[in-house]
Amino acid sequence: MLEVRDLTVRFGGITALDGVSFRVRRGEMAGLIGPNGAGKTTLFNCLTRRHDADSGTIVYEGEELTSVAPHAIARLGIARTFQNLGLFPRLSVRDNVLVGAHHRGRAGFLTAALGLPGVRREERALRADADAVLERLDLARVAGHPASGLPFGTLKRVELARALVGRPRLLLLDEPVNGLNAAEVEEFAGTLGAIRDADDLTVIVVEHHMGFVMGTCERIVCLDFGRKIAEGPPAEIRRDPGVIEAYLGTVA
Repeated sequence: MLEVRDLTVRFGGITALDGVSFRVRRGEMAGLIGPNGAGKTTLFNCLTRRHDADSGTIVYEGEELTSVAPHAIARLGIARTFQNLGLFPRLSVRDNVLVGAHHRGRAGFLTAALGLPGVRREERALRADADAVLERLDLARVAGHPASGLPFGTLKRVELARALVGRPRLLLLDEPVNGLNAAEVEEFAGTLGAIRDADDLTVIVVEHHMGFVMGTCERIVCLDFGRKIAEGPPAEIRRDPGVIEAYLGTVA
């Protein structure tokens, strides 16, 4: 589904990604790990066109992404969550989720302003889809509540709901269990696995919680200082001397 080839990104004199290459198969749950500053979020930003690469290519379902406009990424079936919550605090949970369905709307500015019957039907359909996702993630009870003031674990699920309502085929999760307690991490892992299977999703997860990554991902790519230093199944990555050194500073 996705192939990253020799991707390089520089910010001034800093090389954030240095010739990174890997593939993700359709239906796979892949992990992207590495110390802080390894380039993981920069890679996600390139996949979603928030950053331009200095060189290299990204091919998604046969289409070169580096020339795609940022606003067109969601329509291609790519959705993401953010390391730092990207929600609108004053909007209700339902309205935050509906933002993720914006690209599915077909009404233009004029027809929306006039409130024509087709626009109202479209709004009802999107709202029904949002409510279905909220129910699925056990968020229906807070659908009308502003995002501000809700527990952090709940807000993480709201971000996931916003991504899912767009009906993605490729889901990018940036530190989805960061800040969650052990019970919440376990619950999130189970929910994510069930959704992946039911919706036939391909998932890439950036995460520091090694228990979550090792328990949910079928294959893991490890970055360090912008370079890929290891790739393979969890059991192999766990024993890799380069990965151990990157995280612990010494070879075990």
